[in-house]
Amino acid sequence: MAPKATVYKVNLQIADMDRGYYQDHSLTVAQHPSETDARMMVRLLAFVLNADERLVFSKGLCVEDEPELWQKSLADEIELWIEFGQSDEKWLRKACGRSKQVKLYAYGGRAVPIWWQQNQLAFERYQNLQVWNIDEQAVAEMAKLVSRNMSLQYNISDGEVWLSSDDGSVHIVPEQLK
Repeated sequence: MAPKATVYKVNLQIADMDRGYYQDHSLTVAQHPSETDARMMVRLLAFVLNADERLVFSKGLCVEDEPELWQKSLADEIELWIEFGQSDEKWLRKACGRSKQVKLYAYGGRAVPIWWQQNQLAFERYQNLQVWNIDEQAVAEMAKLVSRNMSLQYNISDGEVWLSSDDGSVHIVPEQLK
């Protein structure tokens, strides 16, 4: 029998001074058996940085044609497609063709600059693509905050994120590559 996803209950308090977005969200997040705590926390960070009432987690890893996080219009058009890791150009080309805006949150430490150097020229042609790098140390610190029931506070100002919980705090500065 295949291992099942681990389910997390997450309460987010978001104070995004950059966008004027102040909201609480209660989420149920399924962590695929192959997904690390670090990756799940990057997914939560991406949710927070793009928080909106229509932003939702999709079936993601289980469905080949969907992003893991997306926002659709009331007419069911994809407004925002969010990916994670070090995606290949073919996958991002498809995403850029199907969505008004695509954001990729890369993480992985020293591998990210090498991946970026190999793909930067190909990504330049996609006007609706943004690529962000999340620092390896910040990702590791976020992973330490994981528990089955999380209450996380995110404060965002001047492009910097302060994440805090009862178990500690993390300062995150996403670096925009494109």
